[in-house]
Amino acid sequence: MTRIAAAWQRWTGTLFGRLALLLMGTALISHVLALTLVLRVLQGAPPGPHPGPPPPAMAAASGPMSMGPALASASASASASSPSHHRPGPPRWGMAADVGIRLGAILLAAWVAARWLVRPIQRLAQAAHALGHDIDRPPMAEDGPLEVREATRTFNQMQARIREQISDRDRFVAAVSHDLRTPLTRLRLRTEGLADEAERERFRRDIAEMDQMIAVTLDYLRGAAESEAWVSLDVEALAHTIAEDLQDQGHSVQVHGQAQPLSAQPNALRRCLDNLVDNAIRYGLRADIHLIDSAEALRIEVRDQGPGLAEAELTRVMAPFYRVEGSRNRAHGGVGLGLAIALDIARRHGGELTLRNGDGPGDGAAADGRGLVATLVLPRP
Repeated sequence: MTRIAAAWQRWTGTLFGRLALLLMGTALISHVLALTLVLRVLQGAPPGPHPGPPPPAMAAASGPMSMGPALASASASASASSPSHHRPGPPRWGMAADVGIRLGAILLAAWVAARWLVRPIQRLAQAAHALGHDIDRPPMAEDGPLEVREATRTFNQMQARIREQISDRDRFVAAVSHDLRTPLTRLRLRTEGLADEAERERFRRDIAEMDQMIAVTLDYLRGAAESEAWVSLDVEALAHTIAEDLQDQGHSVQVHGQAQPLSAQPNALRRCLDNLVDNAIRYGLRADIHLIDSAEALRIEVRDQGPGLAEAELTRVMAPFYRVEGSRNRAHGGVGLGLAIALDIARRHGGELTLRNGDGPGDGAAADGRGLVATLVLPRP
């Protein structure tokens, strides 16, 4: 009995076993309902008709010649007016109801089975979507049919391997950061011993540029792996804080519009806005931050007054280390990672970052002074 119970439990624990039980139960219930309906129809039918005509032998023995004319005429009239000798079957609507009950039961079972099959797939899809925002989320519960438990177990193992790889990358980034900055520190100390002031200044600039490139690159590598708590963030206050800090440094930055608090990672979102505003100031002389809020999403537009970009470059510039014009980026001190970091942070918040040319004068070439507009869309839960 124990083996039978174990085998039954294994069979009913699979998706096939549960679907088979559902279909067998549906067939049994529909059959019982259909038979019950047919029996009720038959019980409610009228009583049977009069007996039919006599057998042929009797009819031959007592033909018209053996009866009188009056009796033969009365017998023929009675035979013509008597109903059929066959008992009527159930009405046609009873057969239609029988077919309808069976079809309805099958459709109901198909609907239940479809929801049964889709539910674990939806759970996996939701877990995969949440994994993109929080790699440290709790693992999924391994329950349900055997096939679903195996898929869930594989998903949890994949999440654990990704966390392990990110942890290894964090350790690698920390080691590289230390190893790269150590020789830079030695070079900086040796530079102070140079007698030529002009040569010493050139070395300082080169070392500072190398240090900035290393810092930005490591920040980009570290950014995707950072685990930061989600809080209700006052985005409007954050935008004003960024604008005031840059105004104190002599830059022209203005904030327009209002916004309600949004669930976000504060340090990451500040880094995203800092990069967008810094890019606008670096290439567009000034930055205007427009907050456009709605019930579905918060849209933040950062506008500048620079030359804009060619249409073919609007997507490429957000790729890591991509430079539209190397000499211009070098002159402005950029390393081609600011927009890539901003795009990564936007996607971690479930949003998107896009670039387009502004509505300034000229609609043809990029270098027409119409400026660039960076649009950050952050959906609300």
